[in-house]
Amino acid sequence: MNAIIYLEGASRGPDSNELKRRCREAFSKLLERMGFKGRKPRLVACGGRNSVLDDFSIALRTSRGGYVAMWIDSEEPMQDIEAAWKHLAEVTSVDKWEQPAGARDDQVLFMTTCMETWIVADKNTLRSYYGQHLNESALPPTTDLERRSRHDVQDRLVRATQNCKNAFAKGKRSFEVLEEIKSEALADLPSFARVKRILQEKL
Repeated sequence: MNAIIYLEGASRGPDSNELKRRCREAFSKLLERMGFKGRKPRLVACGGRNSVLDDFSIALRTSRGGYVAMWIDSEEPMQDIEAAWKHLAEVTSVDKWEQPAGARDDQVLFMTTCMETWIVADKNTLRSYYGQHLNESALPPTTDLERRSRHDVQDRLVRATQNCKNAFAKGKRSFEVLEEIKSEALADLPSFARVKRILQEKL
């Protein structure tokens, strides 16, 4: 089956093409670790969230078949992880998107509440990537990790790595870390389990 997934990640500016390339590569390697090597979808890094929705909506209207989806941050904890469009319309304070005609819940893949949630879930990789200067005590506990606000998770990750030479930052650094994340470390995250289940059905 033909499949295309629009990714939230990268941004506009002089480095946008390089960031989009790194975004695609990071998600591609994550998909390989999830067991999808040889049947990966086409990945399109769109930049900001609204660009993701625009590109997804156009593809949804013009697609002649196949699986079309977008992979984005949920931005906030989810009451019902399967009710994707309800969350985007009613809960997400940033956007409040309307569900495009014909769009289904399984076409929205979430990282809850943000990409950094998935990153901090893999503490073994963080230890090896950042080395001895990682302040592990500053990281959030992994219990109920998806119930934490994205700001808390992001701020803690920044603080935990601030003394490392490759300190975490949005953009290039975040994609470099995501490339190293092991899927088995994410198995207990509900949003990861949902993404994997949906892709196993669709790819």
